[in-house]
Amino acid sequence: MPYEPPTHTVERSLRATTGAKVIAGVDEVGRGAWAGPVTVCAAVTGLRRPPVGLTDSKLLTVKRRNELSQELLKWVTSHALGHASPEEIDDLGMTAALRLAAGRALEALPVRPDAVILDGKHDYLGAPWRVRTVIKGDQSCVAVAAASVIAKVQRDKMMAELGIDHADFGFADNAGYPSPVHKAALEERGPTPFHRLSWAYLDALPQWRHLKKARTWASGSVPGVEGQLGFDF
Repeated sequence: MPYEPPTHTVERSLRATTGAKVIAGVDEVGRGAWAGPVTVCAAVTGLRRPPVGLTDSKLLTVKRRNELSQELLKWVTSHALGHASPEEIDDLGMTAALRLAAGRALEALPVRPDAVILDGKHDYLGAPWRVRTVIKGDQSCVAVAAASVIAKVQRDKMMAELGIDHADFGFADNAGYPSPVHKAALEERGPTPFHRLSWAYLDALPQWRHLKKARTWASGSVPGVEGQLGFDF
């Protein structure tokens, strides 16, 4: 299906209106998984022409996504990954875990960004980062699309490695997301050390329901972030 390639429109706008020179695109993967970390990539691309075919990772075949990731790792000015573990997700909630992972990725960049383009509608980063949120930024913004592809491929590799000792769960194919194979393995064996134990999937598994962790954080809250609104310009 044809799609419009991403552009540098947002990056150019930020440069013109704020004077930002280093702009990072940020995207996440793993938000809806039952197992594994949530992973965030921060990518700095400048205004160079991107590799052909760059778009949201979800629109690419596995083969093309892997090929494009290799191209991007050589092409981007810099990139870094940040992760929040299943335990951190259980303890903090997803919004705060995303903020933690994204902060780790941004702090790991060799040069601190002047501005961040964040995929989606909601700014889960907050201060001190200057953030512009862009709905479907992984399709429309070059830096965010690059972050999308790198994050997806790197997390998939991580999940395949985690699955070596848990082959019945199919992590190499489902990356920790819901699937018939994953559910069947959970029913028989229960959660692995890599599973999120506050997730609702355990409600449907009576024999393992006692392992579920009670949520200590309010839905939609971001522990430690209240009152720290970022820039949304």
